[in-house]
Amino acid sequence: MIWLTWRQYRVQTLAALAVLAAVATFLVVTGLQMREVYDSTVANCAGDCASAKNALVVEYQTLTYYVTSLLLAAPGIIGIFWGAPLIARELETGTHRLIWNQSIGRGRWLLAKLGGVGLIAVAVTGVLSLLVTWWAAPIDRVNLDRFTALMFSGRAIVPLGYAAFAFTLGATAGLLIRRTVPAMAATLVVFVAVQIFVPFAIRPHFVTPEHTDVTLKSLVMAPVGGGEESGAPKEGWNGNHIQLKGSGDDAYLRVGVLRPGVWVVSAPAALLDPSGQEVRGARGCAERMTEPFDCFATSDLHIEVDYQPADRYWTFQWIETAIFLALSGLLAGFCSWWLRRRAA
Repeated sequence: MIWLTWRQYRVQTLAALAVLAAVATFLVVTGLQMREVYDSTVANCAGDCASAKNALVVEYQTLTYYVTSLLLAAPGIIGIFWGAPLIARELETGTHRLIWNQSIGRGRWLLAKLGGVGLIAVAVTGVLSLLVTWWAAPIDRVNLDRFTALMFSGRAIVPLGYAAFAFTLGATAGLLIRRTVPAMAATLVVFVAVQIFVPFAIRPHFVTPEHTDVTLKSLVMAPVGGGEESGAPKEGWNGNHIQLKGSGDDAYLRVGVLRPGVWVVSAPAALLDPSGQEVRGARGCAERMTEPFDCFATSDLHIEVDYQPADRYWTFQWIETAIFLALSGLLAGFCSWWLRRRAA
């Protein structure tokens, strides 16, 4: 059965290994280049380290997003093109009956497919995640943003959980729908929905967030835009999102912040006075002709912020990986139950 499974999926496996080899070559070459720039500028900076960090970010930030997006897409691709056809193609063409009528039982058939192909899928994703995490290490040390939603999902061990989940999700969709193309579409929709839902609705609550008050006079403006205007975040709390709403005395600001290394989970916050009351109008720096940061510098206002500290990063990685591996196990168990009792 293992040999049969290999013959069925050898083309996909060899294609995946070829793509992985090409990506690995690209990551090793550009990763060594990035490290050379980092070591010669940021690591050994004697004076203006901020400029050295900004230059590194300007040069590699866009490429970092592309590389991270590739890793984020890999589990979904595996689920769609490996997981969904795994059982659906057999049921759609009727070849499963030929196998089941021989000495190979349904349980062994399913185990060989889910176990063999699934382990290869997880292994490919694991190697890719290891390469991307190594590649991005210099710019991650500068940006200190690996706890943000995008970077968290594209680093370390959590992509392995995503790959296992996407693969078993595709297999389950194929078993239930029994047609390859609709199963692929269903896998895509569900996997994307989960990838959006978990980071914003579930992950922030793995551990109760820390709470702090941030005085606005200590706030610095975060780098914005692209090209020369972008760069590494500054030390301390950075103001990265300011909204002006309303008009006149009813005008008010909402201020969003970030801090290198931590994950801010609260929404842009209202400006509060020392007694904790919201302040509006001119007193609250909410005038269209006023530069907010100039007003902040002379105010006694603050905002309330909920955040996850940097030292919880690996705790969150292990929790989320465990959740997706558990979901994979449940889906595999469901496939076994359904195949034994319902599939014809």
